[in-house]
Amino acid sequence: MNTVFLNGEYLPKDQARISVDDRGFVFGDGIYEVVRVIDGRIFAWAEHASRMARGLGVVRIPFSADDVGGLEAVCNRLVAENDLKAGEATVYMQVSRGAAPRTHYFPPAGTPPTVYASASRFTPSRDMRDTGVKAITFPDFRWARCDLKTVNLMGAVLARQAAHEAGAYEALMIRDGMLTEGAATNAFAVIDGVVRTYPLSNYILPGISRQHALDAARDVGVRVVEEPVTQQQMLAAPELFIAGTTTDIAPIVMLDGKPVGTGAPGPVTRKVQAAFLVRLYGTAAVAR
Repeated sequence: MNTVFLNGEYLPKDQARISVDDRGFVFGDGIYEVVRVIDGRIFAWAEHASRMARGLGVVRIPFSADDVGGLEAVCNRLVAENDLKAGEATVYMQVSRGAAPRTHYFPPAGTPPTVYASASRFTPSRDMRDTGVKAITFPDFRWARCDLKTVNLMGAVLARQAAHEAGAYEALMIRDGMLTEGAATNAFAVIDGVVRTYPLSNYILPGISRQHALDAARDVGVRVVEEPVTQQQMLAAPELFIAGTTTDIAPIVMLDGKPVGTGAPGPVTRKVQAAFLVRLYGTAAVAR
């Protein structure tokens, strides 16, 4: 039995019910997070909670930072009740503006938000990590608040579908001739031995794995520059990689059907990847 959390209750997933008037369903009016769990330990909880609280505050959903903090206990209980304390798992959390008659403006004050969370077994892809992935380029026509992790993901859905149809894993988003990020990951280019990535702004998600990837690079003496990479620079880069909660650091070895560099994971990517895995797993990283 898969136990989920919905509005203060723990119940079997097949018994969970959300109103068809819920604004998350009708408008995509909600914020979500996904956290990684390793042997019962949530990775980077504080960073995820801070980002979720910020997003809820910006879109003015009445769910405070203290409320978000309380979801840590929910995550831990779901991990335990679903027998996920050994091995790896993810927990999905979503807060919408709640159920109310359909109006574009906010519902009446006092309308309770809808709070949902579920936990699932997760198995990292060693092939993705070791041999790399294929990607395509795709126009970044998403709205201009990509820094908010909203449940309205139509732009990412269309980009990922295009990648899927091309036999690729990820779509690298291009806005005004610049690489912004992946459809569901942050993206990086290695140019002259320097890791470059789009700077934090409203056009990219402030990824938790993005920050740990940059810190991992600094840990091993790799220079980091947070500045835009043009599409031309990206196409000529000897190394590209992506990072995300369920992606870890994955080298991109093919882009738009052409090899990136030698067509194999590059040395700087490997170095950063190894340091990232130490952050994720600790001293057990090599065994993973």
